[in-house]
Amino acid sequence: MELTVWSKSAQETNLWGQRLGSLLCGGDVVCLAGDLGSGKTALAQGAGRALKVTVPMTSPTFTLIQEYYCESGGKELHLVHMDLYRLQEPEEIEVIGVMDYFREETICLIEWPEIALDYLPDDILEVRIEGNGEMPRKITFRSWGGDWGERFRGLKIET
Repeated sequence: MELTVWSKSAQETNLWGQRLGSLLCGGDVVCLAGDLGSGKTALAQGAGRALKVTVPMTSPTFTLIQEYYCESGGKELHLVHMDLYRLQEPEEIEVIGVMDYFREETICLIEWPEIALDYLPDDILEVRIEGNGEMPRKITFRSWGGDWGERFRGLKIET
């Protein structure tokens, strides 16, 4: 399943994140791909807002992994926001314990997931953001397995 939408601003990208966040549940792994400045963190912050994260979400560029408490479907969960940009070798994925977060009580948002492709579960949602600066963003949601196709119906909102 694939869906492409457009965003004209960081605020719209954040709103798409909120729409996505309203569809997420425990065990979900969302890979956020795009160039520097494309809006990956803005989208992640929107998802956090929809998941009722109560503290400010910042880019985990230097900490690599940040964990938040969140809520989805009336259940308390963990939202894990990862930024793998600074990793040099795929083996570092094991060292920092990325796979330990792939569990039913956790939603994972992974920026710069390319280095971790061999370690990701089969059922993921890829969100690719194209564009930067003042340009409009093309946001493509692509599912790999699972029930994403069914959940995508909830994401189709007029733009």
